[in-house]
Amino acid sequence: QVQLVESGGGSVQPGGSLRLSCAASGITFSFYRMGWYRQAPGNQRELVATITSGRLTDYADSVKGRFTISRDDGKNTVYLQMNSLKPEDTAVYYCNADHIIFQRNYWGQGTQVTVSS
Repeated sequence: QVQLVESGGGSVQPGGSLRLSCAASGITFSFYRMGWYRQAPGNQRELVATITSGRLTDYADSVKGRFTISRDDGKNTVYLQMNSLKPEDTAVYYCNADHIIFQRNYWGQGTQVTVSS
């Protein structure tokens, strides 16, 4: 059974930082492209950042220079370091595991991030 379990969400003031973690089980983690997506109320889910098994990264323009995605294959965990947070970063953040060749795609349950003064 595949599980992606996010943690690290919470409430923070503008300019603050949070670090999200996503622990995966039930998959060969190192084979998957891992990603973070977010969905704000009334909006569609959008890509935040992805990291391939070869450590290639991609970011949404809105978070470039502020967020950093990383992975630890030994711990089957992907991280999202979020700095200089803005109110518009408020959303539920979801972890995603994607295997393009085998067409396997999995989602976590999401973790809430709220940026407010």
